[in-house]
Amino acid sequence: MILIADGGSTKTSWVLLDQTGEVLQFETEGYHPFFVGSDYIRDSLEKKLPEELKEKTCSVERIFFYSAGGGYSQETDNILVKGISGVFTSAQIIIETDLLAAARALLGDKEGFAAILGTGTNSCIYNGEEVTVNIESLGFLLGDEGSGSYIGKKLIGDYIREVMPDTIRDVFFQTYNLTGTDLLNKVYEHPLANRYCASFAKFAGDHLQEDSYYEHLIVRAFRDFFRNIVVLYPNYRKYKFNCVGSIAYYFRELLERVVIEQGMLLGIIDKDPIKGLIAYHRKDLS
Repeated sequence: MILIADGGSTKTSWVLLDQTGEVLQFETEGYHPFFVGSDYIRDSLEKKLPEELKEKTCSVERIFFYSAGGGYSQETDNILVKGISGVFTSAQIIIETDLLAAARALLGDKEGFAAILGTGTNSCIYNGEEVTVNIESLGFLLGDEGSGSYIGKKLIGDYIREVMPDTIRDVFFQTYNLTGTDLLNKVYEHPLANRYCASFAKFAGDHLQEDSYYEHLIVRAFRDFFRNIVVLYPNYRKYKFNCVGSIAYYFRELLERVVIEQGMLLGIIDKDPIKGLIAYHRKDLS
């Protein structure tokens, strides 16, 4: 049996496969090695593991863990390996980037452009086997344009600076009962500030049809993603725009508008890469 994990910053989607096909799917929280340690990962995974899998942990031979934050250095990979191996003691654990997961899920063995727009942002050119060009997203503090955390930061900033329409400020306060000072304290004291900021993207989505402010906010975030990241790829307009992630999925119409505006054609947009990864990894069961 093999286990595939799509590990984002907010949640991790797991699929257990054997030679008959898909056996089990479940979810845990996200395990970003920049923000959580190996003991935390082990304890969280033990609590969330389905009962039917607890009896099979020693039967899992390989784990392909695609991680936001993993696959970049031995130090961060070791955090993930140590945490996961505390539960799956017999498995070979292979850590790859969430970006490679997106590319494999969206493109398989074909060349193209692949991106992630979820809690965070990432993107690449993929040659059918590996990522060949990656413009650094700079992460939550310095970049991640177009992501949920980026949209949330812009929304929070507009609220604190009182530049959003008064009617929207009223709805925001009624929803969260937070002042500008409260928000500043929460963002700077929150242990997972990227997730916290990204949670406010849902507010924009819930009220999208009520005021053009929300549409302008999201479109601006997608334009920033293109202006600061996508246009830096050589000959980017020759590729279709393929993307996974909750932000891309739920704001697809606004994203498509910006994609076309920037001279690309829209390709595959999916909420997460897990379905594509299942198809990709079936060969590992033969």
